[in-house]
Amino acid sequence: MSHKTPGHVESRPHPDPTTETKELAASPTLRRRRLARQLLKLRADKGSTVEAVAKEAKKRSPNRPWSAAKVTRIEGRKLQQLREVDLLTLLDIYGVTDSEERDAYVRLAKEASQSGWWVGYRDVLGSGAYIDLETEATRLRTYEALYVPGLLQTPGYAEAITRGSGVTDDHEVARRVEARMMRRQILERPDAPHLIALIDEAAVRKIPRAVLSDQLRHLIAMQRDHVQIRVVPDESGPHAAMSGSFVVMEFPNDPAVVYLEQSTSGLFLEDGQELEHYERVCRAVEDLALSADDSVAFLEENLARSR
Repeated sequence: MSHKTPGHVESRPHPDPTTETKELAASPTLRRRRLARQLLKLRADKGSTVEAVAKEAKKRSPNRPWSAAKVTRIEGRKLQQLREVDLLTLLDIYGVTDSEERDAYVRLAKEASQSGWWVGYRDVLGSGAYIDLETEATRLRTYEALYVPGLLQTPGYAEAITRGSGVTDDHEVARRVEARMMRRQILERPDAPHLIALIDEAAVRKIPRAVLSDQLRHLIAMQRDHVQIRVVPDESGPHAAMSGSFVVMEFPNDPAVVYLEQSTSGLFLEDGQELEHYERVCRAVEDLALSADDSVAFLEENLARSR
């Protein structure tokens, strides 16, 4: 059986060596998802079980630790780094013999094991899984009930809500604000994602007065071709997103992901039915939200009252 290269199967864009920002923005998490999905497909096309693959891998490379659990971890993205020797063993088992295709898999595995800039902020960001994916999304649709979305926050607002959440150490506050400002840079890239930010009127009312003017001016200035800020007014009444904030992240060559932020962690949803649910929620809230122009007018009115 012949196989197409990972780059061809997923229409993976070739890296542009002249664009340093793109290189820095590569998402290891996204690469791991892609590699795992493609290896799972290779095994399924071969008609093999994880047990059969592990047994054959052990026969081909007796000095390497192979088990059905290991194959499952690889396909389930639980293995942080897939060694090249193990990857090549799997490709041998699956009958992938084309040199260019094998090289493409090796490159993908190497990219999946790299680290992004956010690793330096693990003390305040945790695993950084969300930011990792955010950097490579082509479209972000977010609904925020009580906060201004992170990509649209000013330093003053970010500091205020960080302190409001109970963080009092000045160094930690500064680190959190610095990381938040680093995230904003993706909106300035030549290949910036399209951001649709649905912000509940309650979130606007909750902007601390000390930073209100600056934050409102920033939201108004950020209304651009690739950034659409739309306010969900109180008068729209109950709506489909009242259960909580979420982000729908879309990628050029990979399935979408929904992110639900929780007080101490985050939840990623990838199931088809869950994605369809949040698609419907997005559309329902967009139907109730003010247009981009009317949202600017709303923000300008609030800015005038804040003076």
